[in-house]
Amino acid sequence: MVDLVSNRAERSLPGSVFVTDAGDLRIETSRPFQHRWLVTFAGVETIDDAEALRGRVLRALPLDDPSALWVHELVGSSVVDNADGSRLGTVTAVVANPVSDLLELDGGALVPLRCVVDHGPGRILVDIPPGLLD
Repeated sequence: MVDLVSNRAERSLPGSVFVTDAGDLRIETSRPFQHRWLVTFAGVETIDDAEALRGRVLRALPLDDPSALWVHELVGSSVVDNADGSRLGTVTAVVANPVSDLLELDGGALVPLRCVVDHGPGRILVDIPPGLLD
């Protein structure tokens, strides 16, 4: 069983590759099971082979998705208000929140990620509701 920590379903598709400290693992089959995934990997033929993988951290290469927002790209970016072009601050962290993750700015303000309308290297454009930062 694999605990998949991703919101991208394609991470669990057959043919996907995970990188481990013991080498790459390519998914042959997968299906959801409760809150985990039942996965078979190419070359993992026996229960002993599978047991040897227990507890390993599986990592995946970044997906090529220009619309995706990645935490490591957001932190340090300048946040600009789409309405008037004013600079609101610099992202110091991304705070997990059930409704919408939040951009934490250097001045302490929190801006919901759902307010992002555009982004590029080092710059995030947001459309925030009136009064949000008051």
